[in-house]
Formats: sequence, structure tokens, C-alpha cells
Amino acid sequence: MFSQLIWLALGAFTVGTEGFVIAGLLPDISAEAGITIAQAGTLVTAFSLAYAVGTPVLATLLGSVDRRYVLAGTMGLFAAANAGAALTSSFSALLIARVAMAVAAGLYAATAQATAIALSSPDHRARAISVVVGGTTVAVALGAPIGALLATVTGWRGTFAAIALLSACTALAILVKLPGNLRGSRIPLRQRAAVAVRPGMLPLLATTFLCLTGGFTVFTYIAPLAVDGAGLPGTLIPGLLLAFGVGSALGNIAGGQASDRFGPRPTLIFSTLAVSLILVAMSVVVKTVSAPLAGPILVGLTIPWGIFAWMVPPTQASRIVALDPESAPVSLSLNASILYLGIAFGSFVGGEVMDLGRMNDLGFVAAVFPLLALAIVLTTRERTRQRSSPVPAKTCEPLQAATH
Repeated sequence: MFSQLIWLALGAFTVGTEGFVIAGLLPDISAEAGITIAQAGTLVTAFSLAYAVGTPVLATLLGSVDRRYVLAGTMGLFAAANAGAALTSSFSALLIARVAMAVAAGLYAATAQATAIALSSPDHRARAISVVVGGTTVAVALGAPIGALLATVTGWRGTFAAIALLSACTALAILVKLPGNLRGSRIPLRQRAAVAVRPGMLPLLATTFLCLTGGFTVFTYIAPLAVDGAGLPGTLIPGLLLAFGVGSALGNIAGGQASDRFGPRPTLIFSTLAVSLILVAMSVVVKTVSAPLAGPILVGLTIPWGIFAWMVPPTQASRIVALDPESAPVSLSLNASILYLGIAFGSFVGGEVMDLGRMNDLGFVAAVFPLLALAIVLTTRERTRQRSSPVPAKTCEPLQAATH
């Protein structure tokens, strides 16, 4: 079973790498296309919107299709879209390619974890899912920095070409290594939407939305903020992404452990407050500290930012499962869509700030959103429902992140 899960994890790694490396490629893309950084940021907005809307629709339509073919097909589409991005001659074509990537990435993520559950015994399901999700964690920690480093040598097109090659290899491996006749069941869109209006669910979804909005208001434009705002050399952007990735990997682990030990609500209160303070500190640094010191300080802040920001997804998953364990597969999938809507809105807000010529205020603006999330957590009563039958607690992807 483990050898089969590795190929699923490789797909998650490939998708996650593309999603997070884009932040480091935006300056080069905008320069070649002759557009502003904010306009280039629509690559993130469009991807996230397509992911959020397309995933539940396609999961409903293809829920009963053999998962091996769905997984291989989505990775094949992801490979083709990345190859198209590498070869494109216009920004509009690149935007279309990213939408195609999002559709493929969303369906792959949902199907991969369902497949991991199907391949494992009931007492090993959580471990199987953790292997697949681990691919995303490695992508944030290592894949995105390596992709950004590759771009410094080959240009941003080289990064897309490398991801296309890896995607094609993954698609072939899935066809060869995974068994056939792994079929799921369709969950109607009406049933998915009904979960959102259950008592206590809307505040949870709003919290996810606001936290991701705040994070990606800055992360989408972290490269120009570091280079133009803090004076960090452009060649060090891979190192900046590495710092964030290391922090994210630590935060993903810490979030789950802290939720188990102290409870999801105290963990969320602590992490959202910490993220808000760090975002404010980022703007303070780029506005008041001289360039020789601002860059290293910004890199230093990026590590705890990654830690506290990535404590949120597993904490939110715990809260959602506790609210209604019976509907956990649907509610967690809904939370993932809201997560990507937050990413889309965050990249839009950040773009508006950039267009106003207030790049150094990105952190100030971004901090408002996790503070609003904190207010929701503090003013709403935690609801829980007893579980009547065992349901896997993690049946849809956390941040692919992503985060993307």
C-alpha cells in the first residue's frame, strides 16, 4: 500500500510546487509581459477561483468514475497546462493555462485523498492521508524554493517546463502502479451546499476565508515586497520561500499537536493573533528600517509567519469535524473551497494595494483580516456534536495552500 501512496504524494508535491512557486515568478512574468505586478497577480486570483468553484462541480460529476483514470487524467491535464504555460507567447494564454491547472489540481487533490482511504484499512486511514498530504508539505518547504531557484537559471518558463515533465511522469506512474476499479460515489451539489447553512458552520467558514485572505494579501506579492520594499536581492527570493516553507512545515505539525493538547479554539486564537502581529511587523520593517537590515529581518519574520499561518488549517479541520462528524467529508471539502476563495480575494486585495502605490502597507492591510477572524472566534460559541459512527477526520486537502 505504501508504494502506491507514494505516487499519490508525488502528484500532491507537483501540484503544490506549482501553486506556491508562482509568488516568486510574478516579477519576471510581469516584466516580460509588460504589465504591473498587480496584473500578474491575477494569475493567483484566477487559479484560486477556478479551484474553489471547479473542484466541487467536477467531483460531483466524476465521483463514480474509476479513480485511477481520474488521477492520471488530471495529472495529464496538469502537465499539458504547464507545458502550455512554458510555451505561451501572451499573458492571456498564460492565464488560461493557470485556470486549466487549477481545475486539474483541485480534482486531483480531492480524488487522491479519497483514493488513499480506499487503499488503506480502517485503522490506517489517517496515516495514509498523512502520506498524501505530506507531498504538499514537502512542496511548500522544498518544491517551491527549488522551482524559484530553477527560474533564476532558466527563467520562469523553465520552472513550468520542469513541472510539466514531473506531472507527465506522475500520470504514467499512477496508471501503472494503482489498481483499477476504485470507484466512489457522487455527492450532489445540493447536499454539499446544505452543509454550509447548518448551525455553527458559517462562522467556521468565515474564519477560514478571512485567515487565507490576510495571508495571501501579502504572500502573493512577497517577491516585490522583499526586493523593492526591503532591498533583498532578487537572487535570494528562493531563500525567502524556503524560510516560509520550513515555517509552514513546522506549523502544520504544531497546529495539529496544539489543537489536540490545548483545544482548537485556544490554538486558533493564539495563531491568528500572532499572524496579525507579524504582518504588521513586516510593514513596519519595510517602512522604517534601512535596506541592509530590512531584508534579513523580513526573512526572519517569514519563518514564524509560516509557522503560525499554517497552524490554522489543521486547527480549522478539527473544529469542523467536531461540529458535525457525520458530514466531515462534505464539510471539509466545502472548507477547502472557501480556503481558495480566501486566496483569490487576498490576491485581489493585495493587487489593489499595489495599484495604489502602497506596497509597503501590504502588511497593515493584511493584518485586518486575521483580526476579523479572531473577532469571530471570540464572539461565537463553539458547537460540537457527538459522533455516532467513525468518520475519517481528514478527508479533504488542507492548504495547498494553498496554498497557489
